[in-house]
Amino acid sequence: MTQARTTSIKNAKAGPKAPTPAAEARPAPVDALDYAGALALLEERLNVEAVKPSQLDTEQVFRLDRMLALSESLGSPHADLRCVHVAGSKGKGSVCEMTAACLEACGCVVGLFTSPHLTRVRERIRLNRSEIPEGDFARVIGEVHKAASGLPKKLGPVTYFEMLTAAAFLYFAQEAVDVAVIEVGLGGTHDATNIIRPEVSAITSIQLEHTRLLGSSLAEIAAHKAGIIKSGAPAVSVPQAPEVLEVLRARAADQGTTLEVLGEELDFSFRVSASTHLGAHAKVVLSTPRSNFEHLPVPLRGEHQAANCGVALAILDRLRTRGIDTPESLVAKGLERTCAAGRMEIVHRHPTVLIDGAHNPESVQALMRAIGTHLRFDSMIVVFGCMADKDIPGMLKRLAHGADKIFFTRSSDSPRAADPRDLAKRFNEICAAGTSGHKMVQVAPTLREALQRAAQAVDRHDLIVVTGSFAMAGEAKRLLQDKAQARREAPVGNAAIVEVKPPAPKPRRR
Repeated sequence: MTQARTTSIKNAKAGPKAPTPAAEARPAPVDALDYAGALALLEERLNVEAVKPSQLDTEQVFRLDRMLALSESLGSPHADLRCVHVAGSKGKGSVCEMTAACLEACGCVVGLFTSPHLTRVRERIRLNRSEIPEGDFARVIGEVHKAASGLPKKLGPVTYFEMLTAAAFLYFAQEAVDVAVIEVGLGGTHDATNIIRPEVSAITSIQLEHTRLLGSSLAEIAAHKAGIIKSGAPAVSVPQAPEVLEVLRARAADQGTTLEVLGEELDFSFRVSASTHLGAHAKVVLSTPRSNFEHLPVPLRGEHQAANCGVALAILDRLRTRGIDTPESLVAKGLERTCAAGRMEIVHRHPTVLIDGAHNPESVQALMRAIGTHLRFDSMIVVFGCMADKDIPGMLKRLAHGADKIFFTRSSDSPRAADPRDLAKRFNEICAAGTSGHKMVQVAPTLREALQRAAQAVDRHDLIVVTGSFAMAGEAKRLLQDKAQARREAPVGNAAIVEVKPPAPKPRRR
């Protein structure tokens, strides 16, 4: 069995360098830093999410030695945490949300670190599903900024994501969480989160993504994701393509640990049914020598979420071997409480507006299928914008089979956004060459204008879907929230999920 060679991010061809943050400035007095000041310090940093891959100085951006030095200068909070580490191309955020909700229901104090955020950066760092308070955010960002300012210059400037990762580790350690659920930002091997030693590692579906940075084949991309599999920590995975599984199994063998896959080593099944209370939904079964999770409803819409739920249950099963109790009855309650923002989230009624962060062909296809299964509507109007470095033809082909009318636009939050005129041109070419027929297409220069036009084009029983990236989903949510606030109306939450607001967690400082 041959293990694919990891394409080194450091050796990726670098184009013109993006503007780098100023050299580590004099630290602001930590005690004097307020929330606005913390945001300002953060925004000074290089944000990889907002930069075209061709503009990245990859040798300086992806450096685990810098991240490790930063954490060590803070007292190595990452070493004090018991972590679940989740990587993958799609579904990792959903797995993290379900895992964290179930652990909380089982009585754990849970830290949750995810990315990207939809409307505000504090969403990324949560304690028992509550966002880090503004005061605590300012405090930990101030501490991280001070530590970053003292690092050797040869390590280079700390990035936006590294600042947030270090802040999350510091906050979780200070609050003495029982478990920290950590989502990988990009790839795995070189990701800033990969300084942790996890209790369990999990791999969600691996697809072609970030090919300039991670490699042009599934095997190369899998080699990066597999970097979170480490000795002493069991790993679990959704079903994968054969070439992906070969890489994952080789990594597990090299690390002397186990890899269990749904439907292979793990006895897993699911079925889709309908009920008056839940509507169309999936139920999953996972059986192991330690656990018997039977017929648990998947809390998130879409058949594709069944495998994500299965991986979350496999994580909980494996945590039992690490001394963390996860009774089936409490896990079921945790699933009931799961809510994942930006994933088939209804943010407005009359007309119904749904946002979803689908950003590759597979996730767009899953979204179209889930909408057809779970929602009733007369016609679907899609507001679409994506990043220029994504698989645009693949996504447009999937949209052509679902949307009745499309408004192409761009998020104002990302300079990586594709030109909506180019998207419209390519979409019309796909429709002309395919079997989906003619579609009504318009181009709007801004998302605000696209939403206004879409609202004028629908009636009460139509559906507006905003998708293509989390940046699109987040901006749409903010715009609609601002509109609702101006009208003194609150936007409707995700009606298909029963959300239980948790009490504010009690401080557990060391």
